Amino acid sequence: MHTPIKYPKPDGVVSFDLLTSLYRSNTNHDHNQPGHLRLRDPRIPLDINLPRYAGPETRYCPARVYEYVPDENGHMRFHINAQNCLHCKACDIKDPKQNIEWTVPEGGGGPGYSVM
Repeated sequence: MHTPIKYPKPDGVVSFDLLTSLYRSNTNHDHNQPGHLRLRDPRIPLDINLPRYAGPETRYCPARVYEYVPDENGHMRFHINAQNCLHCKACDIKDPKQNIEWTVPEGGGGPGYSVM
């Protein structure tokens, strides 16, 4: 795929690990609401983005919403962790095929950085 960037470990003062950062964003999604991240064509991530661009979704999303994971047969599948979404819209803007449709979640919720 690609060579990951080697970042220093979070120091807990200025930089934080992903789970701490997600917690501090205070973003909540009601699990009963419709998904706010939709693929216009579900084949594009595996057929185009992974082989041609090395899966850019895994790099432009700061909350690791998108990942490629192997299935039980070793074939890759595209997985969306919508509950991690910080509502930055990077996916809607940066996807090379403009395949990800971001819509405002029901209730209009978003980050509320009250614990910072």
